[in-house]
Amino acid sequence: MHVVVAIDFTASNGPVNNPKSLHYKNPTGWNSYQQALISVGEILEKYSNDRMFEAYGFGAKLPNGQVSHCFALNGQTNSDGAAKVHGVQGLLDAYSHCLTNVELYGPTNFAPMIQRAHECTNRIRVPGSGYYVLLIITDGEITDMDATVNAIVDASDKALSIVIVGVGPENFVKMKELDGDDQALTSANGRRVQRDIVQFVSFRDLKNNGPLLAKEVLYEIPDQLTSYMKSKNVKPLPKPKVSSNWFGEVGASDSFRVPSQGGGGIQPSSSYRPSDPSAQFASMGLGSMPAAPGMQSHAPPPPDLPPPPYSDLPDGWEEKKDANTGRAYFVNHRTKSTQWERPTAPSAPPPPPPPPVLLAVRGRGLAHSLLRLSEERRLLGRSVVPSRLAAPELG
Repeated sequence: MHVVVAIDFTASNGPVNNPKSLHYKNPTGWNSYQQALISVGEILEKYSNDRMFEAYGFGAKLPNGQVSHCFALNGQTNSDGAAKVHGVQGLLDAYSHCLTNVELYGPTNFAPMIQRAHECTNRIRVPGSGYYVLLIITDGEITDMDATVNAIVDASDKALSIVIVGVGPENFVKMKELDGDDQALTSANGRRVQRDIVQFVSFRDLKNNGPLLAKEVLYEIPDQLTSYMKSKNVKPLPKPKVSSNWFGEVGASDSFRVPSQGGGGIQPSSSYRPSDPSAQFASMGLGSMPAAPGMQSHAPPPPDLPPPPYSDLPDGWEEKKDANTGRAYFVNHRTKSTQWERPTAPSAPPPPPPPPVLLAVRGRGLAHSLLRLSEERRLLGRSVVPSRLAAPELG
């Protein structure tokens, strides 16, 4: 999946030096757009193959005096791939740099950005080999409603979903209309949208609930992707099969459940540290760090061989490494499950006491002494070696 991000740089957001502005250059924390970039970017990043974002802005006056409704945040041209940045950190860096070099202007036109995302889908040569998500972050003051509806209708048969995230205090009536849940969109010339490709999310209402925000951002994408695949007659690939001497053939996707890796946190400062995200979410009042449903971590593949004959792990366990993160995980071949924590072998039970020694000898002295020794050894739980045995009594 490929993610295209479009950020609203129009003057309706307020002057960047005003603390009430949605683009306020906050020296001690994140502004509203940065909060949305972090929280929603972290959600979508997990579904991107290369963790890259194609990042654009719209509605700003550029340093050359031109007002643009589709410009690369990194200052590059709009040629294919030139606007890409790496991860949420790259988004934040490009946004901050752009904010100091452009002038918030207007009007708020969505159509050019939707058309740009439409063009991006033309890179997909084989239907089913890729899919695009356009993320628009805006204050909702749209000025080209008819042109935007036309652009959505034109793109509705492409490998594209559009997620509009509204920031600020507006009521977002027009954004909800674009969502099309109540009434299907129809272009000015009467063409009806071929499939629903728009989802609107109010960041203001969900920013304090990370899991619910993740749910709403992703809510319609699975059905939208599936409807596109069906429209192009793209069949799902069969489940991969693996064989193992431990448990025979099983479906790879059914046999193992990988535990979540847990969070870490980013702090509201001039730099973003994605290795520790939960503290940043708490500082922004977003609650716990959202996770992509069903994909809290990359699922390590099931083993195709039994564990090595010798290991310090308990019997039936094998240590492997996640190909994406390099982190060690542990496979339990008996229960067909995985976990991140290293298992420990249970303490070995004490050896069973030896059976009583019975000797068939003439007389009873030696037999009696050996039986008594065996009983003492059983009671003490350890080997007892006498210094001397009494001579047997004969007769």
